Amino acid sequence: MYTNQRREAILSLLQEQGSVSVNDLTKKLHVSKATIRSDLNYLSENNMLIRTHGGATRTKEEETIKIDRNYDIRKQKNIEKKAEIAIKAFQLITDGECIILDASSTCYELAKVINHSDLKITVLTNGLRTASLLKENLNLTVILIGGVVKGTSNAVEGTLGLEILKKVNIDTLFTSAYAISTTGGLSDFNLYEVELKKKMVELASQAVALIDSTKFEKKSIATFATLEQLSSLITDNQLPNDVKENYSSLVKFIN
Repeated sequence: MYTNQRREAILSLLQEQGSVSVNDLTKKLHVSKATIRSDLNYLSENNMLIRTHGGATRTKEEETIKIDRNYDIRKQKNIEKKAEIAIKAFQLITDGECIILDASSTCYELAKVINHSDLKITVLTNGLRTASLLKENLNLTVILIGGVVKGTSNAVEGTLGLEILKKVNIDTLFTSAYAISTTGGLSDFNLYEVELKKKMVELASQAVALIDSTKFEKKSIATFATLEQLSSLITDNQLPNDVKENYSSLVKFIN
């Protein structure tokens, strides 16, 4: 079992049981106690669990993540903020470009704006709903990035579709995240999707983050982009000025 798979398994057990012990995890995952302790320490440092003597317990934040893993629930949260962000992001797209939309619910809102426009662009996405929406628009060339599909997720996960990203010149990546912080950058809870997002950031000429105001000053399990890697950050009008000022020296805001 790979490291990412093992840590996902630990979080799943935490969701089911509320707490786990090093001894039990060692038996269930068939690895050494030292490996389990290392995993628990990593997850604790990323605020995904609370480390205890001999094991770990679930954080309040992890309860929220348990709900947010369901895309259909997640896409209804803060829908007005996401729509506001999408309209701002649309202004950055011009005819003839090649863009990436990740599988986030915020990028789905941007896809809806694109779908009602006359833009002639190429869109790569790992979002199943996004691809399904845009494929009917004859002005658009839509490329679905391949990979693994599972459960209630909207995302095609993993790096199986990485080669297609290397074969095209990507002008702009539009991406969102579960959380953003000045020290942790953009982070998310799905380790497999994070690996793909890292490659998207690396291969795109520029990366634009679409982050609603409820996600600031938080961290999730794994970082896929630092603030320095972003060309700009778009949020809604409800982000407090003091928070915005704290980030403005690290990344360009688009209003």
